Amino acid sequence: MRVFRVVALAVALAAALPAVAPALEVGQKAPDFTLPGPGNKPVKLAELTAKGPVVLYTLIQAFTGT
Repeated sequence: MRVFRVVALAVALAAALPAVAPALEVGQKAPDFTLPGPGNKPVKLAELTAKGPVVLYTLIQAFTGT
């Protein structure tokens, strides 16, 4: 029963995410964020965009187990 509650909570939170973070409109600036980079060093979007345009690419590894 505990596993069901945890899964149900995770699904509910995932369903609520679009309401918390709406999609950006074309031409709208992305909010600043920080992610781990090479060597686990933090990389900030603001630092990258200060150097010029940035392209973010998401690789979704469907059916790979990762």
